[in-house]
Amino acid sequence: MEPRPDIELVQEVQNGRRHAFAELMRRYQERVYWVARRIVGSHDDADDIVQETFVKAYLSLGEFRGDSSFYTWIYRIAVNMSLNALRKRKIWSHLQESQLLTRIFSSSDDPGKDLEDSEMETALQRVIAKLPRKQKAVFVMRYFDEMTYKEIGIVLNTSEGGLKANYFHALRKVRQHMRHEIQNKEKPFHD
Repeated sequence: MEPRPDIELVQEVQNGRRHAFAELMRRYQERVYWVARRIVGSHDDADDIVQETFVKAYLSLGEFRGDSSFYTWIYRIAVNMSLNALRKRKIWSHLQESQLLTRIFSSSDDPGKDLEDSEMETALQRVIAKLPRKQKAVFVMRYFDEMTYKEIGIVLNTSEGGLKANYFHALRKVRQHMRHEIQNKEKPFHD
């Protein structure tokens, strides 16, 4: 049996059948979590944002017109809630490196490689933490979530040209800083 389209579930919720919203939550809870986690860094903060996102979506579902997909709509809510959390908590400049992104390198049976991957991940986390808020959001959505500029534009309500510029600048900074990290890593330690 094929899953029911999101729009059918949305219409059911709009018609008073709340149980349909539970299905939408099951479908998108994990994806919304990772969107929030990549932006705010902390597991606990991401969990809070997931709850807040779904509460806001449920309360606002009457306004959903279907101009975009349900996922794009809830993704936009999650991004906005995440950015607001960063602003409200004033943690932007104090993000903890160990919580900024999910593990992006797979573990292996080689402890030396795992240590190297962990060091590279930490370096990448430091670099991304330094990006301006908008560049970081665009970079995360484009690089990690593999969203198109059109999708990102819908989420952030920004022109594709502006997004491309933000992504270009973010990517350039990430590459530049990662090259620097790699060069420093290759230098031998002195006694």
